[in-house]
Amino acid sequence: MRRLFAAVIASAMLAPAAAFASEEAFLKSIEGRWTGGGIVLQNLGGPKVNVSCNMQSMASAQSYSMDGSCRALVVVTRSFNARVKASGTSYAGTYVGVSGKASTLRGSRSGNTINLDVTWANEIYGDRKATMTIQKVGDNGLRIRTIDKDPSSGKTVVTTQLDLKRS
Repeated sequence: MRRLFAAVIASAMLAPAAAFASEEAFLKSIEGRWTGGGIVLQNLGGPKVNVSCNMQSMASAQSYSMDGSCRALVVVTRSFNARVKASGTSYAGTYVGVSGKASTLRGSRSGNTINLDVTWANEIYGDRKATMTIQKVGDNGLRIRTIDKDPSSGKTVVTTQLDLKRS
């Protein structure tokens, strides 16, 4: 019985270290220089605007950051950045987009996707809530999506989708 108890205690103590190592490996796997494009909605129900984007991301054992910009209609360029800290598979941080104000990110990772609840600094699309996903796609792909809810219909709408490749 003592051996079983000792084994349970030892595994409980090692579990956080294994989760830490797992997050580091995942974060490092999505670090790098990225290029690609996608779509952005300027407003719900409005047209989709095609964008081309460049992004640099950096990772450490417990953090991930991304700095990028997207260009639409040849002349309009917008910058964005995000900074998150990992604690096990839980993530918290900030995102700064078009508004220039820091929005709050909180969530967790499931498989190859970091799922984040966003609380915007300002009301966007009728509220201050949305979801952002950062998904590893294969060995050299990254998909970033922002999903909001249409307040009039209650349906979810992808407001941004960027499909990036490691460059």
